[in-house]
Amino acid sequence: MIGKGFRVLFVLWAGSLWSLAAWVAPTLFSAQGDRHLAGVLAARLFSIETYVGLGVAALALLLPGRTKFVGAYMAAALLAVNEWILKPLMTQAHTRGSVAGLSFGAWHGASAVIYLAACLAVMVLVWRE
Repeated sequence: MIGKGFRVLFVLWAGSLWSLAAWVAPTLFSAQGDRHLAGVLAARLFSIETYVGLGVAALALLLPGRTKFVGAYMAAALLAVNEWILKPLMTQAHTRGSVAGLSFGAWHGASAVIYLAACLAVMVLVWRE
C-alpha cells in the first residue's frame, strides 16, 4: 500500500497537470493582451510542471510498490520530451518560421498531444488507485 503522503502528492500532481492545460494556460491567453508574454508565461509554467513530474516520479521509484507507477514514469518521460526536445524546436520554428518543414503550430500541436498523453497516463493511475 502506498503511503498516504505520497498519494496526496501524486493526486496534487495529477490535478496540476490537468488544471494547467484546462484553465491556467487558456486564462493566461485570454487575460493577457500580449500573446507573446502569455506564451512565455505558459511555457514557464509547463517547464515547472515537468520538474514537478520528474520529482514525483523519482519519489515513486523509492517506494516498495514502485512497479505500480509505470504510467507516472511514462508521463514524466513525455513531459521531458516536451521540455527538452519539442520546446527548443517550437522556439526555433517561432523564430525562423519552420523547423524540419513544420511550423510553430505543428510543433505546438505535437507538444499538446504529448502533454495530453501524459495527463491521461496519470489519470489512469489515479483512477486505478
